[in-house]
Amino acid sequence: MNTTDIAAVHSKEYDITDERIIIAQAPGRLNFMGEHCKYGSGQYLSMGINRVVNVALSARTDNTIKFFTAETNEHKRAAVSNIRYKREDRWANHIKMAICVFAEKNCNIRGMNWTISSSIPQNIGLAAARAIELAAALALRRFFNISINDNELIEHLSALQNEFFGKHDALADYLVMMNTRKDNLILVDEAHTGGVQKLKLPLSKYKIIIVDSKVPFIGVESELRARQADLEKGFELLCKKRPAQCFRDFIGSDLLDLMSALTEDARRRSMHVIKEHERIDEFCEALRTGDTPVMSRTIFHSHESLRDLYEVTCPELDWLVKRAQEIPGVLGARMAGKGFGGCVYALLPPDRVNEYLAKMDDYERIFGFHPVYFEVSPAAQARILK
Repeated sequence: MNTTDIAAVHSKEYDITDERIIIAQAPGRLNFMGEHCKYGSGQYLSMGINRVVNVALSARTDNTIKFFTAETNEHKRAAVSNIRYKREDRWANHIKMAICVFAEKNCNIRGMNWTISSSIPQNIGLAAARAIELAAALALRRFFNISINDNELIEHLSALQNEFFGKHDALADYLVMMNTRKDNLILVDEAHTGGVQKLKLPLSKYKIIIVDSKVPFIGVESELRARQADLEKGFELLCKKRPAQCFRDFIGSDLLDLMSALTEDARRRSMHVIKEHERIDEFCEALRTGDTPVMSRTIFHSHESLRDLYEVTCPELDWLVKRAQEIPGVLGARMAGKGFGGCVYALLPPDRVNEYLAKMDDYERIFGFHPVYFEVSPAAQARILK
């Protein structure tokens, strides 16, 4: 839905004039490599994509906050005096979280009308919820006319993530969405530079195809917590050998001296993170020099490491990556997101895309899930549209 469309929907829903509406947009986020390195204060390679969230905001004259989703025609509401997480409010909780950022800045929270329109598929690893939060925060910054820079804004959002949802891994997503540019990858480096780099991505010879495996997420959070605990054990023991800031300060051979002290799971998870940092460095250097074979190898090796060491893939994701790997001229394919389902991305020559998609009938016959696929491209940063 474009700016004109969401403004018209918002005007009709709340019976207001168009000129009173603020509209903000945030892109989805596709992780190329490194997302599970967040637990080690590391680096991750991502891009904003042209699947986006648009939010429209206008003022009310009472103390009610109303929420409306254009695609599903759902309504939620909250009182200004009771802006807190409620499980039944689902998607509206992400806007409420953004409102709480400004409540903590002593803004006068008053009645509001909200409309959300999203083309980002939910719960497949493309950060749809983070996009809602960031777009809402940008709209609120304009609404309250408050002086708060981008970095301060996303730091406050990230802090509220823990209070609202008990999560600590949103900062990198916000950084990617605020800094993404068309035809660029974003390298987020938390530990060493504390910032972001924009890397030119020469994709004129490739299409980015995302395939939603449709595998349901069951018991994922407990599995991820177990892996995080393994990483914490591995890092603690490595630091006894040599004080360090993060996993990037070690190499694979450092784990050999700890074989007797580490559990096999902790060793494998730690090895994945150490090697993933090395792969990201290798990919970025290959990107700068135009070394396509190295770029391809690092993407495929990253998926194999997620499968064999971090163990967060599943047969369906592995099958989708393997079929892409069989396509002549493929640059790479890998799972994206937290794993155990979700999506795969594949970088394919334009004339080979249909060859890959033709394999989706076999996927449904083998696994019983009907996959959904679509093309994406690098997008512009989160911003105010109106």
